[in-house]
Amino acid sequence: QEEFIVLMLNNKNHIIGEATAFKGTLDASIVHPREIFKTAVKNSASKIILVHNHPSGDSKPSDEDKRITEELIKAGEVVGIKVLDHIIIGNGSYWSYVEKS
Repeated sequence: QEEFIVLMLNNKNHIIGEATAFKGTLDASIVHPREIFKTAVKNSASKIILVHNHPSGDSKPSDEDKRITEELIKAGEVVGIKVLDHIIIGNGSYWSYVEKS
């Protein structure tokens, strides 16, 4: 089952909270910026890191993963919460938006 987690950080990049934003089906989750940033605002986060898993084991991002990452970065700019990275966990591997961009 796919899970989408938000790590919330303060100004000094210390993790101040973690929340599971969504749990999806075996191969999908529905991520909406409103839910991601609602949790971050509630916790007074200044930055977030997005993390989700791919139950298939392949950490390569889908087109939808890339689209939602861009959408969340833009939404973060509007609300003043920086998206530091989006990490996808696979079976023994990971993909980082920052490292691959």
